[in-house]
Amino acid sequence: MKKLCLFALISALSLPTFAQRKILPKFLYDMYFSKDSTKKASFVLLPVLSTAPETGLEIGGSALYSFYTDTVSRNTRVSNIFAYGTITTKGQSRINLSSSYWAPQNKYHYTGSVGYINFPFDFYGVGNNTRKADADRLGQKRVRVTATAEKKLGNNIYVGLVGGGYDYRFDDQNTTGIFATDPTIEGRHGGTFLYIGPSLVFDSRNNNTYTTKGIHFTSYLNLMKGVNSNNGYSGGLFNAEYAQYFRVSKRFVLAVDIQEQSLTGSQSPFYLLPALGSDEMMRGYYNGRFRDRNLLAGQTELRYRLADRIGIVGFLGAGQVFNKKFDLSEFKPNYGGGLRYFFDTEKGLSIRVDYGVGEKRPGESRQSGVYIGLGEAF
Repeated sequence: MKKLCLFALISALSLPTFAQRKILPKFLYDMYFSKDSTKKASFVLLPVLSTAPETGLEIGGSALYSFYTDTVSRNTRVSNIFAYGTITTKGQSRINLSSSYWAPQNKYHYTGSVGYINFPFDFYGVGNNTRKADADRLGQKRVRVTATAEKKLGNNIYVGLVGGGYDYRFDDQNTTGIFATDPTIEGRHGGTFLYIGPSLVFDSRNNNTYTTKGIHFTSYLNLMKGVNSNNGYSGGLFNAEYAQYFRVSKRFVLAVDIQEQSLTGSQSPFYLLPALGSDEMMRGYYNGRFRDRNLLAGQTELRYRLADRIGIVGFLGAGQVFNKKFDLSEFKPNYGGGLRYFFDTEKGLSIRVDYGVGEKRPGESRQSGVYIGLGEAF
C-alpha cells in the first residue's frame, strides 16, 4: 500500500494564522492559506513521496493551475491545467498533463490530456471473483492522448466529439502465472489503437469544483480501431455516468453517482476491459483487481463543511463487473470517509484525503485503500 507524505503541510495547517504568515514563505502562504475572494488565477503544488517493494522510493509532485476565462460573469466555470509526475529508485515513472477549459458563459467545453506510464501493476485475471493468490505482477508501458470538444446547445445540454489514442506494452517475467497460462486472456502483447466518437452531456451544476446542487450526466461512445500490428482490432467503449447533488442544509450536501461502462465488439483485450476501483468510484478496491466487459457501480456521499477551509465526508457504494449475465448478488460493497482542506475557497478547490474499505473475500484480508488528491471524487 502506498503512502503519500504530507506531514509538512498538515503541520502547517495546525498553526494559527499569524504563525502561518510569519513562518511560511509568501508563495506557500498564498497557495494554501490565502483568503483572496477575487477571481484571479491560483496555483498549488502537492508533493508526492511513497514507497513500495516493487518500486522502491517514489518521489515527485502534482501541480494545479486554475483560472476563469471570463472574470466578469458569475456563471463561467473554473478552468484548470493539471500536471503530475513521479520517478522511482527502480527506474519507473509516471507523467501526465491534462486540462479542462470552459469558454466564457460556458458556451464551449474542451478537455485534453497526454500521459506516459512506465509502472508495474498486479494482474489478477478477468471476472468479478478473481483471487488474490493469482496476483501476477506485470511491467507496463502506456502512452495515452485524449481530447474532447463540446458545444452548449441550451438548457444545460452539450454535444460534442471525443477522440484520442493509446499504446500499451506489457512485460511478464512469470511464465507460470495467470497472465501467461489463462487461455481466455486476450491482448497479452498490448497494442496501439485510435478512437473517435460522439458525446452527450447534461450539466446543471451550480459549481463544477464543489457542487451543492444540480445534475451532471455524461455519456460517450469511443469507436476504436487498432493500428500497426494491432490493425485487426475494432470495437468500442460506451460510458454513461449520472450524478446529482442535493443541498440538505447550509453545511450538508448529499451527492449520488451511478456509472455504467461496456466494451463492445467481438474481442476483449484485457487492458480495455472496464475495471472496478479508483480514487473516484469504488474507493477501497485495487484498480484492475476485478475487470470484465461490463461495469455497473454506484455511490452516495454525505459532505459536511465544518468551516470555510475544512470539510469531512462519509461515503458508501456498491459495484460489480460482469461478462454477459448481471446478478444482484454479485454486487461488492464499499464504504469509508475522508477529510477536505479547501486551499481556494472562492473556487471550491480542495486537497482530498479518503480511506475506503471494500469486501473481505474468503481467505483474504479485507480490501482497503488510502487516496490523496486534488478536488472531489465526483
